[in-house]
Amino acid sequence: MQVTLGCLRNAYNMVLQKFGEKLYSGLVTTMTSHLRQISQSIESAQGEIFLEELNRKWVEHNKALLMIRDILMYMDRTFVPSSRKTPVHELGLNLWRDVVIHSNKTQSRLLDTLIDLVLKERNGEVINRGLMRNLIKMLMDLGLSVYQNDFEKHFIEVSKDFYCCESQKFIESCNCGDYLKKAERRLNEEMERVSHYLDPSSESKIIKVVETEMIENHMHTLVHMENSGLVSMFVDDKYEDLERIYNLFRRVPSGLTIVKDVMTSFIRDTGKQLIMDPERLKDPVDFVQRLLDLKDKYDKAITLAFNNDKTFQNALNSAFEYFINLNARSPEFISLFVDDKLRRGLKGVGEEDVEIVLDKVMMLFRYLQEKDMFEKYYKQHLAKRLLSGKTVSDEAERSLIVKLKTECGYQFTSKLEGMFTDMKTSYDMMQGFLACHGAELGDSPTLSVQVLTTGSWPTQSSPQCNLPSEILGVCEKFRSYYLGAHSGRRLSWQANMGNADLKATFGKGQKHELNVSTYQMCVLMLFNNADRLSCKEIEQATAIPMPDLKRCLQSLALVKGKNVLRKEPMSKDIAEDDAFFFNDKFTSKLFKVKIGTVVAQRESEPENIETRQRVEEDRKPQIEAAIVRVMKSRKILEHNNIIAEVTKQLQARFLPNPVVIKKRIESLIEREFLERDKVDRKMYRYLA
Repeated sequence: MQVTLGCLRNAYNMVLQKFGEKLYSGLVTTMTSHLRQISQSIESAQGEIFLEELNRKWVEHNKALLMIRDILMYMDRTFVPSSRKTPVHELGLNLWRDVVIHSNKTQSRLLDTLIDLVLKERNGEVINRGLMRNLIKMLMDLGLSVYQNDFEKHFIEVSKDFYCCESQKFIESCNCGDYLKKAERRLNEEMERVSHYLDPSSESKIIKVVETEMIENHMHTLVHMENSGLVSMFVDDKYEDLERIYNLFRRVPSGLTIVKDVMTSFIRDTGKQLIMDPERLKDPVDFVQRLLDLKDKYDKAITLAFNNDKTFQNALNSAFEYFINLNARSPEFISLFVDDKLRRGLKGVGEEDVEIVLDKVMMLFRYLQEKDMFEKYYKQHLAKRLLSGKTVSDEAERSLIVKLKTECGYQFTSKLEGMFTDMKTSYDMMQGFLACHGAELGDSPTLSVQVLTTGSWPTQSSPQCNLPSEILGVCEKFRSYYLGAHSGRRLSWQANMGNADLKATFGKGQKHELNVSTYQMCVLMLFNNADRLSCKEIEQATAIPMPDLKRCLQSLALVKGKNVLRKEPMSKDIAEDDAFFFNDKFTSKLFKVKIGTVVAQRESEPENIETRQRVEEDRKPQIEAAIVRVMKSRKILEHNNIIAEVTKQLQARFLPNPVVIKKRIESLIEREFLERDKVDRKMYRYLA
């Protein structure tokens, strides 16, 4: 301590007596000479001792520097700033850099040794990380440029070569999943290496090297690897591999775009195969279920592996919208699927599960470009469910209508809601009718009538069939009651939409209750007064249209276990001169026997064409209304702009054909709602 105080006093006095320059230059000379000796000692160290000796001498030098700085504190505060000299501590570091680190023998040897240790660690060997950390910190203490020029720049170059060779070796010997695991492990190793002994500023640079060499340069090869690439991962539900490819590819430019494009292309192709498969189209319910299963599969992948990435969700939605609309019958099939679920498929299912199914249906509905086609079919199927009382749950029915209203607005569901209103009104009407005329009816057939508002229901004008006399009397009583309560209205019986329960007695006194359609009832009751009737005679007696009559007779005579009639000759087809008999030998284990009508679950091609034509007719006034709305607000507009505006307005319900829009424009011009501009024939003007 006394020596230190004496040195401090001597240094102070030298500066005070204007010998600062001599003191400073003496310091430089002495320190340089000392560091040369240290440099020789370090250079003479062999093998692994080289780094240990360098580190030991560096630690000693730092301790000495602190002591020297304290002794020359007064010089450092006064002489050094005024003479624009380098401060003592910084001087000591600079001299260490120039004399020791940048000596001919040490500089390259230090770099090679540090790089070699990193390579050893990459190859699985254990190295002295503490020693590495101290030496890397030494380079940083000597200045960022020293660290970068004497180590980092060469470290990055060597790393590029290393990962270039390694990635090529892996790509030739590994499948996609294994390659990704190795790439992920290398990234983690490099980040760990930075945290243990490299400077944090190196992290982004070395990570960029790994990303470029191991991922970016091999993206296309990886995603298209046969039997292990992206498509195989989707097919085999390899969610861990998918998550890995997502997390790695998101690190590089265009990485996720490549993944998204391959995914989209594959989903489109898969969906297109399903949509166009004639075998799948035979069963609409199974067809839609497969669509839902496909959607669930990719939703799960995006949720579990792709972090619910909106870009991938949008790509999935785009792919489904593409292939679902390739099949013009998709709206019909989705409605048939709903019909199946709400008839029997959701029986005994909890409310939450019902909502899940309905939400999935709505998801497919959103993809439809022809939502009005779905509405047409849905209205028909809902009508049959309501009139036959075959719906699983009124709550489920109303829930779906609420969802449709939320999606498409009040106008879309107003008629559907009107159907439910009619069912409630009809129930109240029947209660009033029975209260008023119940006593008069006596042994007459029990009648239940649903009064359907024209326009709300998908009723079509059908020929009036001849109801049995036993039924006509009750029907007339109801007609009188209803018209008496509602003046100015008309009632038209829709026999093709009703059903009946008949009590029948067969041979040996066996009795059954038959649940049949109104048409079937009319046919069966003819056999109360006749033993044998031809198809032509039945048609004349009932006035049932021949196509409907043939289906009735097929269901009554040709369905095993339901054949309450016999036919001669026995064949599947019905001819006008075929004879029918009451089947006395009919038996069934059930007292109540439901006899359905033989009818295709899906529309036949002619029926489908007819439905489409009706929808096209319904679209015309909607297109014209949209044109008028656009022109009324814009006054004058060019042809292509009208097409664009009208399409935008109507695409929530259907995608209008530009040719059809043009025809409606011509129709509006003929009716003087619009006129063509006299100069520019492609411009149209609204006539107020």
